[in-house]
Amino acid sequence: MAILIVLIFLMSGSSGGLFSHKQVLRSYFGNAAGLKNGAPVTLEGVTIGNVIRVRVVPERNPTPVEVTMRVDHKYDSLLHTDSTSTIAQAGVLGDSYIDITSTHAIGPSPGNNAELRATGAPTIQDVIRTSNGSIQDVSTLIRKVDVLVDSLNSKRGTLGTLINDPELAHKIVSIANNLDTVTKAISQGKGSLGKLVNDDTLYARANSAVDRLNKITVDLNDGKGTAGKLLKDDTLYNNLNAAVANTNQLVAEVNAGKGSLGKLAKDPAFAQRLDETVTHLDNILTSVDAGKGTMGQLVQNRSLYDHADQTLDQTQQLVKAIREDPKKYFIIRLKVF
Repeated sequence: MAILIVLIFLMSGSSGGLFSHKQVLRSYFGNAAGLKNGAPVTLEGVTIGNVIRVRVVPERNPTPVEVTMRVDHKYDSLLHTDSTSTIAQAGVLGDSYIDITSTHAIGPSPGNNAELRATGAPTIQDVIRTSNGSIQDVSTLIRKVDVLVDSLNSKRGTLGTLINDPELAHKIVSIANNLDTVTKAISQGKGSLGKLVNDDTLYARANSAVDRLNKITVDLNDGKGTAGKLLKDDTLYNNLNAAVANTNQLVAEVNAGKGSLGKLAKDPAFAQRLDETVTHLDNILTSVDAGKGTMGQLVQNRSLYDHADQTLDQTQQLVKAIREDPKKYFIIRLKVF
């Protein structure tokens, strides 16, 4: 019975049984990661054999760990020379095993004692090693949060004052109540803002204004009115272009010294004579303003103005009397020789 039980166990093992045909494969890793003899060998998660030996081969540095595997021959068609092997762990704290991947492999089936390329997979030690930085960052964040909480509890900063100052809290509550009152008034249509929100009159006016503005833009686009002609009529552009051309010609003639303006701008003698004329005119005006000469007396002397005015008045009266009774003033004497 004991021999029968042993035979049944060996024949139904993970390696395919005692009398099944086996194939030996090898892979080389930089670290065994706790892999032991007898560990299962899987293909895409399906057990196809076992690890029969784990040893160190120094001449294979930097991958000195040689792992020899025995797999069932019936899986030869699923294995390829470019299949890869990885040391994996069954869970976080589980035992290590070999996992073979043929997902992207297209090579021929490997022979006996063939070597499969090993690929690295992160072990629990690698995860812990890489997580040290994250743990340190979390610890730093926790310390900063502690400092922030202490600052808030000590009434430092705006937020600390906001949390610990009851007077400020009352002010905020008062502001909230006032804001609630304002929003209720607006909702009920009270005040200018309430009418702006609830009254349709402003909307109607705005809509009417938009309609008029649209009509104006249509008229402008159609070339109606002065502004429309300014936009659509080429006559104004041509006139403006001609005016600019004439102005350029006038400026060119002035710069060339042609005409009165040109001589004024370019001829020093003409400019000097004009300056002398202006100087004489300024002297005359100065004399008139000072009351010199007849013109100056006429401008500055009030009595001369009054006498002249009186003389003109008397002359008008004389002319009027002559017109009324010319015989009184004109006597014609006729003598015969």
